[in-house]
Amino acid sequence: MKKLMILLLSCQVASAVRYSLTFYLILSSGDPNIPRYMAMGDLERVRMIYYDTNIDRVEPRHDWVRKLIQGDPELWDEIVMNAVNYYQFFKTETDSFKRSNQTGGVHIIQQILGCEWDDETFEVDGYNQYGYDGEDFLAFDLKTETWIAANPQAKIIKQEWDKNQRLLFWKYFLTNTCLRWMKGFWIYAWGSLYRTDRPSVSLLQKTPSSPVSCHATGFYPDRAMMFWRKDGEDLDEDVDQGEILPNHDGTFQMRADLNISSVSPEDWRRYDCVFQLSGVKEDIITKLDQAEIRTNRVPPSEFPAAAVIGVVVGLLLLLLCISGLFIWRRNNNGFRPANISDSTSETSQQPLTDHSRFFIMSATLCRYCVQSPTPPESNVLT
Repeated sequence: MKKLMILLLSCQVASAVRYSLTFYLILSSGDPNIPRYMAMGDLERVRMIYYDTNIDRVEPRHDWVRKLIQGDPELWDEIVMNAVNYYQFFKTETDSFKRSNQTGGVHIIQQILGCEWDDETFEVDGYNQYGYDGEDFLAFDLKTETWIAANPQAKIIKQEWDKNQRLLFWKYFLTNTCLRWMKGFWIYAWGSLYRTDRPSVSLLQKTPSSPVSCHATGFYPDRAMMFWRKDGEDLDEDVDQGEILPNHDGTFQMRADLNISSVSPEDWRRYDCVFQLSGVKEDIITKLDQAEIRTNRVPPSEFPAAAVIGVVVGLLLLLLCISGLFIWRRNNNGFRPANISDSTSETSQQPLTDHSRFFIMSATLCRYCVQSPTPPESNVLT
């Protein structure tokens, strides 16, 4: 099965000739904590722009978009104008959704629209779908130029929309405007979106009984695979495959955990972790080696000497405090209440005994006993 997935991954790279531009629009009502309107745009599933009515500006979400702003300001202004002005059009167009459902409370209307282009056949395909409160509502069929209703409430709206000019408007947008935008974006996005960044791969382990995690981070694109092998054969059992997750810089990370509870130390050399990235021929192979595992455990030989000295000094100061208190109580027969018959002036002028001075000094040192240094914690690997 894993070999089939690898073959499909390779085929996907060889036949990756369909490009996509997708917009996500959201209207909300009934919740002041949610923006009334949000608009997002993705090129090849990578977020490029974002807008909502709270921030009231279109934000570029990728470095290549900032290059587009400088290189093609007219295209950028067109995108900004459409993202902002579409709010009123979207509200007016979907007012009938709410009329079909008169319940109060919070309501969410979603729209997903975009286009795909095949650069070999030059075929253009488009899609425009509406959702209401998280469920499918209406969808536009570009081939038949009709609307498809997902539930009985949407059938009434379908009959109305099939008769008006919305069909012509959306057909032109999906097959002309959207395609023109996509080609304009690709001039600036190609080098960024179709690059290949090799990751750094590490072996991580929390405790001696924990699985060993093979962790790759910093790779691009997100079409990648990671798996464990034993004696060159792919492993399915005792392996927990993690998902591909995004990093803050636009790259990705993933992991694969190997359960080593039944693996003897002499058999570790038989295991290795394999990482494969789309567009890169060479696999990254990492041998299961105890010396290469990063962990949050601190070996005794590496325990900081300064910390040990600090603990010893702290214990000596604590012992000094206890000794001083014991001597003082033995010579003064414990804590006794003050003699109220003595005048305060005589009490204040009475010289301190040696034992009293020693107690005061010990009490002062005790303030430092509780502040004795403790061993620093090592970095915890997640």
